[in-house]
Amino acid sequence: MEPFVSKLYKAHQDCSACPSPKAIQQFFEDVLGLLFPEYTVERINDKSQIEASLADLKSNLSSILERNPHLHNGVGSKISAVFFSKLEQVYDWIHQDVDAMFAGDPAAKSRTEILRSYPGFYAIAAYRIAHALHVLGVKLIPRMITEFAHSRTGIDIHPGATIGQYFCIDHGTGVVIGETTIIGSHVKIYQGVTLGALSVEKADADNKRHPTIEDEVVIYSGATILGGSTVIGKGSVIGGNVWLTKSVAPKSKVYYQTQMYHADSAVTDMYIFKNDHDEAI
Repeated sequence: MEPFVSKLYKAHQDCSACPSPKAIQQFFEDVLGLLFPEYTVERINDKSQIEASLADLKSNLSSILERNPHLHNGVGSKISAVFFSKLEQVYDWIHQDVDAMFAGDPAAKSRTEILRSYPGFYAIAAYRIAHALHVLGVKLIPRMITEFAHSRTGIDIHPGATIGQYFCIDHGTGVVIGETTIIGSHVKIYQGVTLGALSVEKADADNKRHPTIEDEVVIYSGATILGGSTVIGKGSVIGGNVWLTKSVAPKSKVYYQTQMYHADSAVTDMYIFKNDHDEAI
């Protein structure tokens, strides 16, 4: 038993200081609750309370950063101040995402329904907040935020990804969006979509490994798009269960089709590529 106790003791001594997952989860939930009253226990009716809440959150983030200087390369209070100066834009972009989800889902009866119950909203909001910290050079904390949302929704968005305005995730379970993914505006993706990397060496981790999705693309459930040089052109539609590792021209339609030949009962699977005139390409 003693050797095991010694191993555990050494692990505790070697553990680097970092904020607890509980503290980061609470910070994120508090920010989300202030931005969206749907997540607060009681609605705030006094404007001064809003100002006080913002000040408390700013102070909280500053304290977290100052206690963990190894997670950033600046001054904690300054990073916190910049983050909160950009929070209005984050708020506006999340509302645009809600608009995209409401417009893109016939089952949505109201924006309130999306805010209160849609996993896509929750995961995208977590990404937007985490990404704002990520671009300020904050390490680990953004990933903790998006992984908390991942555990709750089944949607895995790396905070390093770049995602444009009016982003819609419908249903969402099993969606994976990798670190160097670039997504344009007015993009809609369904459950089970993977925007991932081809296998690369660890030494290439800083290179672009994930695909680029241009504006107004729709990607249906189960599609897998891999590789840093893979570009899905503007206005394209990628069908369900498609596997892509090469670029697709703008306004393309790519879908997977199984054909049955009754004469000999042969089954052939193929990918169909079409342009915006529905012609084979």
